[in-house]
Amino acid sequence: MKSTGSISNRLKTVGLIICISLGLSAIASPIEGRWDMTVDFEGMNLPSWLEVRHSGSKRLIGEFVGFGGSARPVSKVVFENDVMRFTVPPQWEPEDRDFEFEGTLKGDVLVGTMVASNGKTYKWTARRAPSLVRDKQPEWDQPITLFDGKSLNGWHPTRGTNQWVAENGILSNKKSGANLITDQSFGDFKLHIEFRYPAESNSGVYLRGRYEVQVIDCFGQEPQKDLLGAVYGFIKPNENVARKPGEWQSYDITLIGRRVSIVANGKQIVCDAEIPGITGGALDSNEGTHGPFMLQGDHGAVEYRNIVVTPAKK
Repeated sequence: MKSTGSISNRLKTVGLIICISLGLSAIASPIEGRWDMTVDFEGMNLPSWLEVRHSGSKRLIGEFVGFGGSARPVSKVVFENDVMRFTVPPQWEPEDRDFEFEGTLKGDVLVGTMVASNGKTYKWTARRAPSLVRDKQPEWDQPITLFDGKSLNGWHPTRGTNQWVAENGILSNKKSGANLITDQSFGDFKLHIEFRYPAESNSGVYLRGRYEVQVIDCFGQEPQKDLLGAVYGFIKPNENVARKPGEWQSYDITLIGRRVSIVANGKQIVCDAEIPGITGGALDSNEGTHGPFMLQGDHGAVEYRNIVVTPAKK
């Protein structure tokens, strides 16, 4: 009778032969992985994100998230002599030119330039995104009420004219204007939040200021990566449980590292899914740090209430 070790070694040898016969390489390109990017855009440090991965034996492809919008496909990434090049298609306007990127790998940092659709060139840097893997489940601290029902204490507006008011226990954004951010920042947490919107309106809840859980009028539609309950552009909910406009709805969201679970209107629609990277409109790309909650107010009218976070103990 042959030993289990001999069988194991034979299996490894067979696997290697198969890989060689298929032309597959066991060595990944040094630029494969996820990168948190910062673009120097006319004096502003704007966040972006890139993932590079292999397709087949040698071809490199990826995904890119810019300052706004959702993840866009990168059909080909060229990497030669420590220099990377790729193009990104426009987000919404088909007449726009592709964005052209070039970067040089220096240690564990990429440094490069981006030629935008307007022909201007901007500098950027990228660092490897942290895995955010937790070695154990968190212990939960005491719940914190983030909205007192009568004022904007603990919050501040950004990016536009403030339209947010607090009245009768409701945090209301009357029309498109500024986003609203908590003064406090959090790492891992459980969040309860309730919301209501008029017909055709659009908002979002940003976790750590980086990952948007979509809030949008989409009653009766098929679930998508940009509709209610989605982590915008990345994670599609397994069911669209959106109610009709004008009805109160709720999220119960748990975020541990990159792992997110979402219960919407009492139904679990996302279960322990990994968020690959920041979504469009993020405050920054510093994924390894704590961040605030941000309520999107620049897309339309929306109301929130009963906002309670239970943070993990330090």
